[in-house]
Amino acid sequence: MNRSQAAARIRELKDAINEHNRKYYVLNTPDISDFEFDLLLQELTVLEKKYPDLAGDDSPTRHVGSDIAPENNAFLQFPHRYPMLSLSNTYNKEELLDFHNRISKVSDQPVEYVCELKLDGTAICLTYKDGRLFRALTRGDGTIGDDVTRNVLRIKSIPERLTPAGDFPYPPEFEIRGEIVMPFISFGELNSAKEKNGEPLFANPRNAAAGTLKLLSADEVERRGLDCYLYHLIADVPGIKTHWQALETASQWGFPVSQYRRLCRNVEEIMEFLEYWDKARADLPIATDGVVVKVNSFSLQKTLGMTAKSPRWATAYKFKAEQAATRLLSVDFQVGRTGAITPVANLEPVLLSGTTVKRASLHNADQIALHDIRLGDMVYVEKGGEIIPKVIGVELSSRPGNAQPFHYITHCPECGSLLERDPGEAKHFCPNRWECPPQIKGRIEHFMSRKAMNILGGEALVEQLYDKQIVKDPADLYYLEPPMLEALENWGDKSTQNLLSSIEASKKVPFHRFLFALGIPFVGETTAKYLASHFGSLQALKDAPIEDLTEAPEIGIKIASSIRDFFENPVIGIMLDKLKDAGLPLRQDVTEKELMSESLQGLQFVISGTFSRSREDMKNLVQLHGGKVLSGVSAHVDYLLSGDKTGPSKLQKASAMGIRIIGEKDFLALIGELPSEGTLFENENKTTSF
Repeated sequence: MNRSQAAARIRELKDAINEHNRKYYVLNTPDISDFEFDLLLQELTVLEKKYPDLAGDDSPTRHVGSDIAPENNAFLQFPHRYPMLSLSNTYNKEELLDFHNRISKVSDQPVEYVCELKLDGTAICLTYKDGRLFRALTRGDGTIGDDVTRNVLRIKSIPERLTPAGDFPYPPEFEIRGEIVMPFISFGELNSAKEKNGEPLFANPRNAAAGTLKLLSADEVERRGLDCYLYHLIADVPGIKTHWQALETASQWGFPVSQYRRLCRNVEEIMEFLEYWDKARADLPIATDGVVVKVNSFSLQKTLGMTAKSPRWATAYKFKAEQAATRLLSVDFQVGRTGAITPVANLEPVLLSGTTVKRASLHNADQIALHDIRLGDMVYVEKGGEIIPKVIGVELSSRPGNAQPFHYITHCPECGSLLERDPGEAKHFCPNRWECPPQIKGRIEHFMSRKAMNILGGEALVEQLYDKQIVKDPADLYYLEPPMLEALENWGDKSTQNLLSSIEASKKVPFHRFLFALGIPFVGETTAKYLASHFGSLQALKDAPIEDLTEAPEIGIKIASSIRDFFENPVIGIMLDKLKDAGLPLRQDVTEKELMSESLQGLQFVISGTFSRSREDMKNLVQLHGGKVLSGVSAHVDYLLSGDKTGPSKLQKASAMGIRIIGEKDFLALIGELPSEGTLFENENKTTSF
């Protein structure tokens, strides 16, 4: 791999890791296992070591993932007094021995370790003042976290007040950190209730715990039965010199400290602990995915120090994913919102990671062929990182004599369309995007989802609305009336009132969430936000040619082409007209700001390229000084504000139309932030050639 290829791969890895971090910490819907995530992170680490100048301070190898959702965050944020770092991971005992050997070289005494089960929940930091819980913060981005004190007070195992006890008095102010978890029994009850109500299920207890902690209703948090185990005391207590002492003391003060721990005086005892819990974890009431090994001595911890992302005195050993063998009974084929076909195995029920598994993913046609999976086979099922179960292999010795090779479907199981498969893609797709029922219902569900328009209801409601031909596309939601909903089963006046109220309230969601709700292929939440900020209105986005779309932040040719195809479809045009007639404001809500000056009053700008500050900052500066920002070059434009990597077509068009082209320094001079150097209307690059 040469330098150019490495730079491209680093960018690709950064984007993928950041997106997986967002799904894990913010959305609580991870779609890869911890092991798969760690492989991506390891590859990025290797490349950055080889090309350190390509790393950058924003690299996910230098920062922990963040559980803070920047948009629509209902929680206040506060800084952590001490950073909440992550742990380095290892999946084999040889690396654990390397960890021990590195530490032994630093210490002139035998090293003691504390081994604790790594509980699979969501991290919490508790601050106590004068023996009373003062504040509870999530990990956040490691530097700041969300204040979830109100919800934490509803977790019964966390003391609101401490009772003085033990050999050491607690200090006037201190922190203690740990993990909030959802026991398997609570998880089962929660998912049963969600299934009964037709709501999406949580994939695992970790996601359920993280999602519950961010609920706005503290009463609901209490009903869901969260628990907590604390494992890291940050307090200046004279006489406490080891981590083990600190845990014992915290327990005496009334804190819920995990009993699943051991003081190990050599590597052999560490290995015994690992081997015991690798088997015994199946009997635990809570989810665990490994063991954390920590240096016991505080003085040695201080000597070892930290990296930018993790302490050098601790590491996490991850257990291999649990597997079970069971019989493959049949295969269903699901059609997703985007038309992707997913084969799903129906299995004889089997207990795996604390839950009963009846269904598992079969990935795609290639994986079925690779493992030669056949109906009636005994298959191995794995829960990688406690996420969605998947079939990973076959026990050939148990294959029935009459088992026939599996034939993958050729037509959509819902609408009968001939399936397609793009070169290089693993999945088959149904191309009948606008008439295939699951795709239509999936788009309506996506439009109504919390991160999009936040309209009450779930899969069960959408199923009825569509099947009874009440709602055929998302726009139809805005034309619902009470008599139309009387045909729904298990539906009353209060449900009707709540649904219609949430539909009316959805008209006020930010423009970027509306763009996300439309379900444009490849346009996720972050991309929708970039597009909303850059173009400002649906009309401007619809009218933008490919070259203008690619000038928006993070928009490449693939996304730009997808946007163009989406808006050129007549079905979408009809839907958007209905949404407009329903009263949805299809543009960015620009809050009125007090002008800093009127130096740009009546002037109109097009902004293109990159600058020393963000594009949004440049746009705000234009507006704060009385100017307006347009999305495309036209006869109405007074200036093209040109930065690095300005699109050649815009430069050429502006030059041909006699529009004045200025750079960042000249613009700042125009608004009075920099003195003019007499080059006000000259392109900052001095010359422009085509």
